[in-house]
Amino acid sequence: MSKIKTLQPIASRRQFLLTGLAALTFAGLNSAYAREESKALKTQNGHSTPSRKSGGRRVIVLDPGHGGIDSGALGSNGSMEKHVVLAIAKNVRTILRQKGYDARLTRTTDEFIPLYDRVEIAHKHGADLFMSIHADGFTNPSVSGASVFALSNRGASSAMAKYLSERENAADDVAGSKAKNRDHYLQQVLFDLVQTDTISNSLTLGSHVLKQIRAVHRLHSKSTEQAAFVVLKSPSIPSVLVETSFITNPAEERLLGTTAFRQKIAHAIAGGVVNYFNWFDNHKAHSKRKAAS
Repeated sequence: MSKIKTLQPIASRRQFLLTGLAALTFAGLNSAYAREESKALKTQNGHSTPSRKSGGRRVIVLDPGHGGIDSGALGSNGSMEKHVVLAIAKNVRTILRQKGYDARLTRTTDEFIPLYDRVEIAHKHGADLFMSIHADGFTNPSVSGASVFALSNRGASSAMAKYLSERENAADDVAGSKAKNRDHYLQQVLFDLVQTDTISNSLTLGSHVLKQIRAVHRLHSKSTEQAAFVVLKSPSIPSVLVETSFITNPAEERLLGTTAFRQKIAHAIAGGVVNYFNWFDNHKAHSKRKAAS
């Protein structure tokens, strides 16, 4: 440790008192900051409050579904959802970064992350948008096409939405009771005006993503579906879950295994995100002009 230089003598009693006061104030502020950082600010449903961003770029958190001990849906030829969606999410991240967005992933490797932690990652990064990416399965191998889901506080919008949400919400089962118990409170229906507005924005985001996907791939659902997906339960971050295809459909499993399709669907998803923010900015500007008039 380097030696501390000897302090110059204090010129006067007044200067001495002022110096001491300044030191005490600085110490007090540091102590206050430390206390604030040690407290987890909680929202109504228990999530930490989203962090404030220091920069001007929008933060987008992309969530590749499943991972680690949770392989997700399996294709008839052995494809695993967890690997497919990670590759697609990385492509989306690259495209969005090229467009000037700060895109991040909840996982970059084959690891298991509980549903609660996925939403927490978005909050800690101060996300402006959260998107969970999947390639789910169904009991009927003929079912195909892409879908986009937003949160619902009134039940599922279709039988398929209910089936998929129940399937996704059971993802933590493989980790045992510890992860399941941590997610339990997320099942509470605690919605306020902030979350209602968030759901509305999520539906709009979903419509923009669907419009872009429609141009490159078949849709299973033509409008944004809704269900009680645990991973979408942020009270303040617009969130959607994108089912890129059904990996249990042999033809779509083959598509998902190709670099060309992964790039194509990634460009569509990224395009939907960009169009959503363009809409959001225009909508916000229009609201301000209307309020000022």
